[in-house]
Amino acid sequence: MTSTPETPNWFDIGMDAWALAAESNMVIAMRIGSLAQGGPAAAQEVRRMVTEKVAANLALGCDLMTGKLGSSPEAIVSGSIAHYSKSVVANRKRLSGTRAAQMPEDGGKPE
Repeated sequence: MTSTPETPNWFDIGMDAWALAAESNMVIAMRIGSLAQGGPAAAQEVRRMVTEKVAANLALGCDLMTGKLGSSPEAIVSGSIAHYSKSVVANRKRLSGTRAAQMPEDGGKPE
């Protein structure tokens, strides 16, 4: 995140939104790859994805209603981006780790 919750400005908010969009697209691409393989792991990933999205939206709604995000438009938008960024970053790391764990230590290169 480029902005701080105390002093968000629209330029930093825009950069944070762009970064969130880029990282979200990486997660979407990784998820599509795992879903395309099908099977129980894909079904589990779909359940996890839907559960995470519902929980994230409910938590954000509660934060918004209780004033946790602040009162200015800049603070609310910045806080919303920060809220979703946590989940997206965690998913990217988790999905990247899964793919790295499947790769042989030698990188699959012939000896």
